Amino acid sequence: MKKSSIAACVAAALLAGAALPSCTSGADRDYGPVPTAAQLRWQDLELYMFAHFGPNTFTNVEWGDGKEDPDVFNPTDLDCRQWARIARDAGMKGIIITAKHHDGFCLWPSAYSTHTVAQSRWRDGKGDVLRELSDACREYGLLFGVYISPWDRNHPAYGTAEYNTVFANTIREVHTAYGPVFEQWFDGAGTNDERQRNMPYDWDLFNGVVAQTSPDAVIFSDIGPGCRWIGNERGRSAETNWSRLDTEGFSPGIGAPRTDTLARGNVHGARWIPAESDVSIRPGWFYSPDTDARVKTVDQLMEIYFNTVGNNANFLLNVPPDRRGRIHPADSARLMEFKAAREAYFADRVASGNRRLVAKIPAGRTARCVVLREDIAHGQKIASFVLEARQDGVWNEIARGTTVGHKKILRFDPCAAEALRVRVLQSYAPARITSMEVY
Repeated sequence: MKKSSIAACVAAALLAGAALPSCTSGADRDYGPVPTAAQLRWQDLELYMFAHFGPNTFTNVEWGDGKEDPDVFNPTDLDCRQWARIARDAGMKGIIITAKHHDGFCLWPSAYSTHTVAQSRWRDGKGDVLRELSDACREYGLLFGVYISPWDRNHPAYGTAEYNTVFANTIREVHTAYGPVFEQWFDGAGTNDERQRNMPYDWDLFNGVVAQTSPDAVIFSDIGPGCRWIGNERGRSAETNWSRLDTEGFSPGIGAPRTDTLARGNVHGARWIPAESDVSIRPGWFYSPDTDARVKTVDQLMEIYFNTVGNNANFLLNVPPDRRGRIHPADSARLMEFKAAREAYFADRVASGNRRLVAKIPAGRTARCVVLREDIAHGQKIASFVLEARQDGVWNEIARGTTVGHKKILRFDPCAAEALRVRVLQSYAPARITSMEVY
């Protein structure tokens, strides 16, 4: 179909109040950058676990200085199978572990550091958290991911170009020994630390090592290339959330784009870099006994879910293991309550939309939520849409939205209607909403 024909088809659909999927040939064409197969699989995960664990767990700080005695790391009853079982039962699809945080302490016996579990008293220096967790993830059908901080407050070479080789070797060591890895997390951690600020990071080298050793891994940083930070740690995605981003001239950490840009993406961005929202179930990222009574409520977690997964972003929920090396009962119980709340909210599907995105509502039923999915395999195209209800034969607007992307969860006041329909108001190319579910 020629560009002029596509434009005419879009215009006719909009004027007629019809859904854009009727322009099927145009909807099958790519528009702008499109996701890789790995990115499509990653977006389908939606919810998975972050596990901040290390010396900070035992020192009650969030950022260690790299000078801590390795012996401080001494979990009394490490059970990574418990982590995996809880994550699976909570409906999570994987676990990303802080294999090396900013203090430089490695949770595996690394050949490229002298600040590791091998130097600790834990299990007489023969322990390996990554081995136990990667094995547990496979046993429980979960994906295994790693956070490896490029900032290292312990390594003597940090702050020099030599450290780039050390860090690249560290990445290769983890991915080859414990993979496959589904997501590699690079934290920018911008600070006023002079060595960190002046460190000449070779991001092409680091990303290249990941691509070589784990070709299906999605790489996280402020600017991807696999997925991007959402711009805050509160679990809030922007209402308008494009999976496209311009990265030219930017870098992870202190060289990242503005946080409002990270939250929204760029409507005509040059690269496909979808959003991920990281947030902790507790006030801090690492376990502290002071926060045992401050675990987020189910209502808070549900609101974060709607604001992230429901706004075209993945939800990475941090659940920090305690000083035993287990997930605390308060956190575990809340995760199960959170899963039950999600299941209850989406248990009663009232109707599904037809090809023209009209859903007939059974007599006597009401609706309060619509879930939409866009065919993002061919790019993200929809910029705005409206939801209408037919009441006494008349179509009335009850809600509207902007982007759809992988998933849009649109909530509204309970509505009694004969039918609901979605009309696309603006799209940059013929688009397809692949599903419309009414709850």
